[in-house]
Amino acid sequence: MSSRDDDDGRQRTRRPPLTVFPTTLWEYPSQHYDSPNMRRAQGDRPLVIDGDSVVGAGNMQGDKDYVGATPSWVIWQLLTRYTREKDTVIDPMCGSGTTLDVCRDLDRKGIGFDLNPQREEIRKNDSRKLPLETGSADFVFIDPPYSTHVEYSNDPRCIGRLDSGGDDQGASYYRAMDDVIREIHRVLKNRRYMALYVSDSWRKRVGPKGGGGGEFMPIGFELFSIMRKYMTPVDIISVVRGNRKLDRGNWRKAAEEGNFFLRGFNYCFIFKKVDDASSA
Repeated sequence: MSSRDDDDGRQRTRRPPLTVFPTTLWEYPSQHYDSPNMRRAQGDRPLVIDGDSVVGAGNMQGDKDYVGATPSWVIWQLLTRYTREKDTVIDPMCGSGTTLDVCRDLDRKGIGFDLNPQREEIRKNDSRKLPLETGSADFVFIDPPYSTHVEYSNDPRCIGRLDSGGDDQGASYYRAMDDVIREIHRVLKNRRYMALYVSDSWRKRVGPKGGGGGEFMPIGFELFSIMRKYMTPVDIISVVRGNRKLDRGNWRKAAEEGNFFLRGFNYCFIFKKVDDASSA
């Protein structure tokens, strides 16, 4: 990433150009990319960022302040590889609308649903039953809750309220996600693709001081297993970022002393619907 000094001496960093990542290791350089639409609107002048803060209103996808927002670089990579212009792209858990904004940049038809819509164009709906015809989607992207770390909604139907490491060993969470994945399979056209973006989780065990230990929740592996029941795996991407949070001294010290790992990557599982006798 290149940089320049502004008149006030602050250094601002330009985002690199959008290019297709050729390996299964995707290291995205920022939460958002420079939108081609915004570049055209501003006379094709380069847009810059100050850290993660966007300089130039509107030059982002989704809401940078939305907790748990998907990196738009990831969605751009997927739609560039697995969709064509005018294709219909569904996001059943649309959050702040990142997928819709990437679809707009790439001339795809984005349709988003969420139990807690953050903007008017996102339809309020439970992802376990989509109001769509069977075989109507060209691509589905989903970034589901990773257990109960983020409070997305107070709606009792919210899957983010289900603990993947709860007293039932996560049975309620995985049962709900099975319903979601089965519904994705239903609305997806045959021989088209979907992607699921997710992370595993670890939680410190509650107990006497100095007791140590914790609980690892292999959410990625569990969801991969569910998806295999319905679709054919295409690939597994490891998505990483040079995350400054992982370098914080207190976090690193706690991980070293507690003998646990800080989460350093997300999975991006890519699957294909193949409901015929021919090869994938």
